[in-house]
Amino acid sequence: MALLYDAELSPTKSRLLRDWLPRTSFYRGGDSDVDRLGAFRFDDPAGEVGIETHLVRDTQGVVYQVPWTYRSAPLPDGRSVGETEHSVLGHRFVYDATTDPVYVRQLLVTICSGGSEAEHYVHVDGGKPRKVAGTVRVRGSGAEGIEVPAVTTIDATDESDSRTHIGTAGITIVVHHLPTVVELAGPGLMGTWEGGGGVLATIC
Repeated sequence: MALLYDAELSPTKSRLLRDWLPRTSFYRGGDSDVDRLGAFRFDDPAGEVGIETHLVRDTQGVVYQVPWTYRSAPLPDGRSVGETEHSVLGHRFVYDATTDPVYVRQLLVTICSGGSEAEHYVHVDGGKPRKVAGTVRVRGSGAEGIEVPAVTTIDATDESDSRTHIGTAGITIVVHHLPTVVELAGPGLMGTWEGGGGVLATIC
């Protein structure tokens, strides 16, 4: 379950996206003016790290997958997106999730178990959290014979084909920053959103 707050962020996620995208190896837009199509989250079992993947579209109609994590303290060796002030949770450090072991393990868990995105609930003062509809649906394929390891160290490499290859414990996960509309040939994560869908990640 992903617990969301009716909170203000400074700078906003939109501002962080505009600043971050031109610094990435996968962004092809002429400028960083993008439309946010939606987002999905994974749960951190420890409840410490926020894991959110944004789907955005540039002015040429190209759709990008942008996975981030949100932390209360700096992540050594993490690729920093920036920092933001959350009106409820306080100061947050934002990272490229492909360099965050918590994201990598939850991505593996979702793929290998045939899992899906976390359900979204909004915090209600004095009441029970209220469930809200998500904007992006994802589903893992399942993967027989792959046991998800503890992820403590990762080796993330950005490739020229707009993919990030992440190696950990003898497993390689490929994050497709430009979702591809193809049939899965092996274990992977598929996503759908209003007006589109595609392969978001694969294990090779």
